[in-house]
Amino acid sequence: MSSPLVTINLVVFNGEKYLRHCLNAVKKQTYPNIEVNILNNASTDQTAEIIHEFASLNTKYKILNTKSNLGTWPGQEKALEYSQGEYILALSVDVLLHPEFVTEAVKVMQNDEKIGAVQSKTYQYTLNPILNTEYDILHTNLIDTAGFRLLRNRRLINVGHGEEDQGQYEKEEEIFGVEGAAPFFRRSALEDCRVQGKIIDKDMFWYGDDLDLAWRMHLYGWKQVYSPQVIAYHDRSTTKGMSKGWIDYLSRIKIRRQIPIKKRRWDWRNKRIARLKNDYWHNVFHDLPFILHREFMEFVYIVLVEPAVLLEMLKFITLIPKTLRKRKAVFERVRVSPEAMRKWFMAHGTNKF
Repeated sequence: MSSPLVTINLVVFNGEKYLRHCLNAVKKQTYPNIEVNILNNASTDQTAEIIHEFASLNTKYKILNTKSNLGTWPGQEKALEYSQGEYILALSVDVLLHPEFVTEAVKVMQNDEKIGAVQSKTYQYTLNPILNTEYDILHTNLIDTAGFRLLRNRRLINVGHGEEDQGQYEKEEEIFGVEGAAPFFRRSALEDCRVQGKIIDKDMFWYGDDLDLAWRMHLYGWKQVYSPQVIAYHDRSTTKGMSKGWIDYLSRIKIRRQIPIKKRRWDWRNKRIARLKNDYWHNVFHDLPFILHREFMEFVYIVLVEPAVLLEMLKFITLIPKTLRKRKAVFERVRVSPEAMRKWFMAHGTNKF
């Protein structure tokens, strides 16, 4: 197997808790041809000092700085400007890579030139405080994600989230989309997905932008593949359980309230922006009863439990004209039919909320 250059782009904002662990895992990669860009997203903690500590020991590390927090995915697009790799790993600071992560991901990519992105089997981990600034890594056998699934009612599911790994996700297969913690991209696929000159929709800022990109990759004919041989670990600090419908969802209200309200608002808004930009009208009408049912149920939940999210509905409405212009640009280059897209909504049932 040849060893094309892989660029690891780490975008970090106030990541001092995780940064040493994350970079130590990067340093242990067995793959022989890696460059690393670290974008400090206007951090105010000890992030900059830790970055310089690691970069001083490795000439393959490039430090990039921003004057303001661009957001995770816009930060990744900025880092891409300084990337030379044929493949790009968009890494989050709270992710730890298995030493063979890059090696195995490259193997998957080289199996098929139409694979645009690879999803790892990602497990959960936590950091146990030892001292004020030191932590011990506690690995688990719980799955964090095996990628995205999109149901007929357009509910987005993080496949496997919170499940104990009992070998149920050992099959390499195409999936609807790669999740945003550590997606591994073919550079040419990312470039092909530009709309109005941009890969990432900056109106999203945070949350939902990985769904937006995954959907567009499908529209443009790129495959996204889950591989159980590609392994990572993620500390998703606020949502470590499974959602099994309304009863379970309501039981996790306290957990959801740990998430800052602005993030919950962005999550609601941005998923709908992604759908408005990328969903064929034909498929929307085909599944409209399922979509409307879920929208009504979620609206009731928001009114009763998270009324502050209602404020984001006005923002969403104001963004509709701009989003429709982006939608027009997206659909000028689609290569996949509505029927081919529909299989991703049909294959796994409707599920409850």
